[in-house]
Amino acid sequence: MTAPRQPRRPVPGPARPVARPARPRPGDRSLRLGNPRPRLRAIGVGLTLVLLVFTVRLLQVQAVDASAYAARANVNRYIPVMLAAERGAITDRTGVDLATTVDAYDITAAPDLLTPDRIRTEGAAARAAKLLAPVLGEDADVLEQKLTANPKSKYVVLARRQTPQVWKKISELKKAQAEKARRKEGANVLAGVNRESHSKRVYPNGDLAAGLLGFVNGDGRGSGGLEALLDETLAGKNGKRVYAQSGGRQVPTGDLKEQAAVPGSDVELTIDRDIQWAAQNAVAKQVRESGADRGYVVVQDTRTGQILAMANAPGYNPNDLEHADRSALGNAALQDAYEPGSVSKIMTMAAVLEEGVATPDTHVEVPNRLPRADRAFADDVDHPTWHLTLNGVLAKSSNIGTILASEQLGKTREEANEVLYTYLRKFGIGRPTGLGFPGETPGLLARPGEWKSSRAYTIPFGQGLSLNAVQAASVYSTIAAGGERVQPSLVRGTKGPDGRFTPADTAPRTRVISEKTARQLSEMLESVIDDQEGTGTKAKIPGYRVAGKTGTSNRVDPTTGRYHGYTASFAGFAPADQPRITVYCAIQNPTKGSYFGGQVCGPVFKQVMEFSLKTLQVPPSGTRPPRLPVSY
Repeated sequence: MTAPRQPRRPVPGPARPVARPARPRPGDRSLRLGNPRPRLRAIGVGLTLVLLVFTVRLLQVQAVDASAYAARANVNRYIPVMLAAERGAITDRTGVDLATTVDAYDITAAPDLLTPDRIRTEGAAARAAKLLAPVLGEDADVLEQKLTANPKSKYVVLARRQTPQVWKKISELKKAQAEKARRKEGANVLAGVNRESHSKRVYPNGDLAAGLLGFVNGDGRGSGGLEALLDETLAGKNGKRVYAQSGGRQVPTGDLKEQAAVPGSDVELTIDRDIQWAAQNAVAKQVRESGADRGYVVVQDTRTGQILAMANAPGYNPNDLEHADRSALGNAALQDAYEPGSVSKIMTMAAVLEEGVATPDTHVEVPNRLPRADRAFADDVDHPTWHLTLNGVLAKSSNIGTILASEQLGKTREEANEVLYTYLRKFGIGRPTGLGFPGETPGLLARPGEWKSSRAYTIPFGQGLSLNAVQAASVYSTIAAGGERVQPSLVRGTKGPDGRFTPADTAPRTRVISEKTARQLSEMLESVIDDQEGTGTKAKIPGYRVAGKTGTSNRVDPTTGRYHGYTASFAGFAPADQPRITVYCAIQNPTKGSYFGGQVCGPVFKQVMEFSLKTLQVPPSGTRPPRLPVSY
């Protein structure tokens, strides 16, 4: 059997020529590619120009104007923050705080977090306000209004200058709300409540010595009293912190520069808190009981001139200025100018004794009326002709006797006026006290050439001139100090941030009268209180010799400028044999009960003096008063 035959493979023939494309016929459209080189050249030129512009701008920014742009960038990049200096404290002479600074917080909130679309609940603002109201001491409706006034706002202040205790309570509320929200028991309506750190000036003793201390304004600057007078010392120097920021946040690794704040110095006053409290309580009580407009008490150390107390009534609480009586915001003891009345007679007696024209035993015949100038002068009571010694004239506070004594100062009334004027100026009348207190009045004392008509006869017994309460106290301290005036002072020293205490400069002293004259005057002042005929018997203090003088003067109404009502006053010092403390009291326009100085201010003087003597542990007098004769 034979194998099958295989098919033959075809033998390739010669290759056929490729057909040529058909020639275009007339009327047919054809597409021809343009030459790309011109376009490429144009694009290249354009790109070159753009790059050239960028290059020039880059050179301008990085080379020509580099410093200017860097400065502008730094302005936006670096954020300066002021670091407030802590205000120094004001303390009494024993270091007890009268004014201090504590941490405080502004309580803020983000209203936009309480909108229904964000918190997904209705009445969130009302619920938040209800929770915060009792803690902040605000009305819930007021807080709700703040939270809903601008719903898109991210910031609103709910309360300013709140204590750390308040923020602690709010923090506890926030935690409780957050826990409820975590357990899905309700929305956290306090999530947007936050705090801003501040400082707050606090007066721990409320209204104690408020007229003296003053207050600070909303910017933390002293705006009244010693807070204003000593503001530069108390304020310190603010610091500065500069940090890099981006998008409103501090860059953790960015530049940080900080200049620390320098705290203010603490100021230690001459005031004794306890004596200030006693003086303030006594004068406030008397003002109320007398239906008076106001009153003041000044307590001074006779040896150093330091003010131990300066009390005003009515007063105010510097912690709550919003509800304070605007008329009580000042320090009336230094800012009121008024006619002193009979307490001023001691200066006339000083001139008479110092000039040697009379002695405490000199006889003075005092009629019931004394015609002088355009009027007939009288004493506060009608009386037959008195036969008094010069000591008796002071003890019985005779206006007529004082006029007669003052006439001995010169051969003519004009000459006598010149002499008396000189002594009044030496005692500090008509000139500043030296305290430099804001708003202090120097009083009014006309030149002798202006003492026309009856004025020449009223000035010797305390009408026709004016002074402030500190000036009046200083007159009696001058006599107590042996005739040497020690300028009043309020500051014992300062304690800097380093803790070093710097005492205040020693108060200047000026000789006014001789020691002999001062001693005679002191003995005469004892007769005012110790003698049964004296006007100041209510000021007696068992165990102590007391020297003092009553005053009852016609008062110029500050509203009308006319005489209306009276000023009752009392001034004195103790112990008279070893003087240590001067107390001066004045009550303006008493309308209930007596208006005489001995009746109105005598008890206040006694109360404050007794307390001061015990506080300073002053021993009782070891001798008896001289009991100079009052009449002959």
